[in-house]
Amino acid sequence: MNEIVTPAADPAPQASAPAVDPVKLAQIKQLTLITYILYAVSAFVGVTGIVAIIINYVKRDDTAGTIYASHFTWQIRTFWWSLLWFVLGIATMIIGIGFLVLLADAIWVIYRIVKGFLNFNEDKPMEV
Repeated sequence: MNEIVTPAADPAPQASAPAVDPVKLAQIKQLTLITYILYAVSAFVGVTGIVAIIINYVKRDDTAGTIYASHFTWQIRTFWWSLLWFVLGIATMIIGIGFLVLLADAIWVIYRIVKGFLNFNEDKPMEV
């Protein structure tokens, strides 16, 4: 009647992701911000986009297990799809629709950079 009920021990404890060193995590976060800035500046100075994609690939393994891995994937996909649409836009300029393709590409890239940065700023992963 006056039994004390204690919660049963969890028979299968959840395996958690390995803890990331806080200093390393702060460096990855800063690097993610830098790559977003480089992609944004690439609208004016194209070479910064190339620098950013190189950083993404070189440091991608360091982001594994963090929310920033999804940001790196987001940035890499943005770069390659944008490059594809840019090439298609240049190729179709001769038939008159290239400017529309380039405009759509530019708007899409701006959207991707802004959305990525907003999620980054709120410490949210990207939905990739």
